[in-house]
Amino acid sequence: MASKTQDPDQPIVIKKYANRRLYNTAKSSYVTLEHLAQMVREGQDFVVNDAKSGEDITRSVLTQIIFEEEAKGQNMLPTNFLRQLIRLYGDTLQGFVPGYLDASMDTFARNQEKMRDQVRSAFEANPAIANFEAMSRSNMEWFENTMRMFTPFAKAAAPAPEPEEKAQTAKDVELDELKSQLSRMQEQLSELVRKS
Repeated sequence: MASKTQDPDQPIVIKKYANRRLYNTAKSSYVTLEHLAQMVREGQDFVVNDAKSGEDITRSVLTQIIFEEEAKGQNMLPTNFLRQLIRLYGDTLQGFVPGYLDASMDTFARNQEKMRDQVRSAFEANPAIANFEAMSRSNMEWFENTMRMFTPFAKAAAPAPEPEEKAQTAKDVELDELKSQLSRMQEQLSELVRKS
């Protein structure tokens, strides 16, 4: 029997059978969710089709991989993020979320190597730790601000602050100003990295 050569421009087809087994058609072998997770890490593109109906079930299989990783203790999705995400299902802004999350992950992926370099530098010189922390805070702040865009009425529905809370609000304003300064510093650092 002649073996088929896989077109490198086409995603690998994985078939999922009723018995929940996954079959890699490129390698003619059964695989597990762990194998698929490794393929993702290696940058191998694949689609998962239901063996009987031919329906594309890639999204649900990828979600299942994430669930499995989270169950193993690889907690990357904060509880607050998951709650905000669930709140957006059925919301009028739901259609914007996939594009936003895609863009966020693309930005994160582009910055990933810079972050790794900064971590390496942190072991060589302590000032780099401050830069890494500033970049992390900046990324989180950007993410939180964007999530607030998807829930614009949350602040309007909040009760008026008590006198003690007003003092806390002043501290929050000061903290926001510091975050803004850190963000500007991070942008300047990123510009310097790009030029070098």
